Amino acid sequence: MSVPMDDRALQYGDGLFETLRVERRRAPLWSMHLQRLLNGCERLRLPGPAPDALWSAVCDEVPDDASYVVKLLLSAGSGPRGYARPEPVAVRVYAQAAPLAETPALRSAIWCELRCALQPRLAGLKHLNRLEQVLARMECQDASADEGLMLDHEGRVISATTGNLLIRCGGRWLTPRLDACGVAGVARRWLMQSFPISEATLTKAEVDTADCLVISNAVHGPRQLLRLAGRDYAADLEVTEWRRCWRQCFEADPA
Repeated sequence: MSVPMDDRALQYGDGLFETLRVERRRAPLWSMHLQRLLNGCERLRLPGPAPDALWSAVCDEVPDDASYVVKLLLSAGSGPRGYARPEPVAVRVYAQAAPLAETPALRSAIWCELRCALQPRLAGLKHLNRLEQVLARMECQDASADEGLMLDHEGRVISATTGNLLIRCGGRWLTPRLDACGVAGVARRWLMQSFPISEATLTKAEVDTADCLVISNAVHGPRQLLRLAGRDYAADLEVTEWRRCWRQCFEADPA
């Protein structure tokens, strides 16, 4: 796969992407990925490719019936120098697959120093500008931590570096609001449709005193965080049930 030097995804991060889990040539959460991608196209004023063409691009990268992670990238296509897009925009679709590797439990996390910038017009989207996450992951590596939790510039909790955050506090499951920044994850949406989870504006202090912490993404589903900033958390039966339902979603035979 080659990318032209004048591709706007390469030059400016002008585009969107989805990372999806494919089991036996099936992606049970595909409709959610597709909806988010097409919503992103509308908000970024990009032509939305035909859904069948997007799914074909995914399938072309999956050679057999094993488990894969497929990254689907939508670029604003080629253009001349400068930020202005050409008219009309001719989008490009790139796809790349890798065998799924289950990662170990999330043993530890830190609070990242880097703060998420506030930009409501991009909030929720999985756009290509991910330098905040790149820098935050460096902090995790320096601290030998599996994950990092991120705040915005007003001190509100947003997410982990590679997924959404959910906490149980006072018997209620909560997840941060994402109306000013952050990615509205597909696994987060699946969890909110499957279990009683509410959005809330969360502070660092509320997370630090929560009873249970979970990080979710579309590849690994919900995973409990076992240690944050020196505090340990015991394995939680409710999260075990979430994971059972997640596995069942991907293991079920198609109707």
